[in-house]
Amino acid sequence: MHQTVTKQIDSSRRWWVLGIVVAAQFMFGVDAFIVNVAIPTIAVDLHATPAQIESVIAIYLIAYATLVVTGGRLGDIHGTKNVFLAGVLGFTLTSLWCGLAQSGAELIIARLAQGATAALMVPQVLATLHLLFTDGQRNRAFAVYGIVLGLAGAAGFLLGGLLVTLDLAGTGWRSVFFVNVPSGLVIAGAAWRIMPSVPRRAGTKLDIKGSVVLFAGLLCLIGPLLFGHDVGWAPWLWAAMAIGGVILALFLKLEHAVGRAGGMPLIDLTLLADAAFLRGLGAAFFFFVANLSFYLVMTLFMQRGLKIPPLEAGMAFIPLAFAFVVASRHSGVRARHRGTKVLIEGCALQIAGLTALALVVVDLDAPTPIGLALTMIIFGYGQGLVMAPLSGAVLSTVKPVAAGSASGMYGTIAQIGNAAGVAAIGALFFALEALQSPRAGFLVSLALFVTLIMICAAFLAWMRRASARS
Repeated sequence: MHQTVTKQIDSSRRWWVLGIVVAAQFMFGVDAFIVNVAIPTIAVDLHATPAQIESVIAIYLIAYATLVVTGGRLGDIHGTKNVFLAGVLGFTLTSLWCGLAQSGAELIIARLAQGATAALMVPQVLATLHLLFTDGQRNRAFAVYGIVLGLAGAAGFLLGGLLVTLDLAGTGWRSVFFVNVPSGLVIAGAAWRIMPSVPRRAGTKLDIKGSVVLFAGLLCLIGPLLFGHDVGWAPWLWAAMAIGGVILALFLKLEHAVGRAGGMPLIDLTLLADAAFLRGLGAAFFFFVANLSFYLVMTLFMQRGLKIPPLEAGMAFIPLAFAFVVASRHSGVRARHRGTKVLIEGCALQIAGLTALALVVVDLDAPTPIGLALTMIIFGYGQGLVMAPLSGAVLSTVKPVAAGSASGMYGTIAQIGNAAGVAAIGALFFALEALQSPRAGFLVSLALFVTLIMICAAFLAWMRRASARS
């Protein structure tokens, strides 16, 4: 199939296709960070509760996490181009819906739909790169992809602050969603004209039951964390979380049943016997729990606690984002020579950065955006050292035949970690903000981030020992 696709498109034209698919990935990446900057403004305008604020981010991640494997398989069944177009157009329409939302509840539903359409779009990006670049240009193509991922963070922070501040045509925060509409239409039009059609892969099956059960389990487990503050941590919340745990246990049994019946489970059950891979997934989970939640808490503290305007708050993250990009470029080469030691060093740098940030906040009554930005560079560089090679390190022990399934599991665990972090640490921040102050909530959150990254480093060291024995 690789040769068939390569013959359909000449060498120069495939770089245009690369530009199209990474533009979609860039739009997806920007959306993850642009919303963080706008969240405090959204909360004021829509009179959103703390639960609704967290849900705007978390529900998007849950929908994406539970459907991303299905999105990849739909690309195999119906063709990468067709599903990519459906995903881009769906993401565009749901972004418009998000921008038109009139209440916190409506925005949450729109974000759920947006996450589902992102799960159709994003898996086709890597699939297209794998299909088009089978020669010596592959490393160059993936280098472009990696740079775009890093720049998306900087662009999201800057664009979010800029759009909220400019208040174009009185749209305020809504413009952070509206910006996806012209971008999505251009990407879809270009993909329709240039992107090659890919032969469908025979024998691929969907596991719709598995997706539904996984979504229900995650919603029951994470949802109560979102709404706990609003309902005073009522007893029924803990019952709902227990039910979520039971559903997730049943999910594993369902996956075994699907496999025995000749279907294609969402997860490759043979991977559950790979100790090094499971420990790697543990490292990824704890790393991502401390990932997006850091940016949420940092944004809330700057805008609600320090009263820093949205544009200045967004710009404070830009040095961090560029440090992340630089570290990502360095980490690949270093990881090839030193393995997971580089990732553990990255964890140590993140802890150092968080500690420095805590000292700045403790010592200064009103830290400036510039002071915070310079301190966050350490954390950003450490995060780049870990995130860029983490997926490769986790997947390194997996047999090539299971690489696709393992990649899907890794992506799902990463987004579940992001959602769980936003829910749990966001709830902690809001609770301490109400009881004491935003500063108290921020400092306790920083301590929790340090703990999570230490656990991540412990899992990485544990994974190394399992890999050495196998």
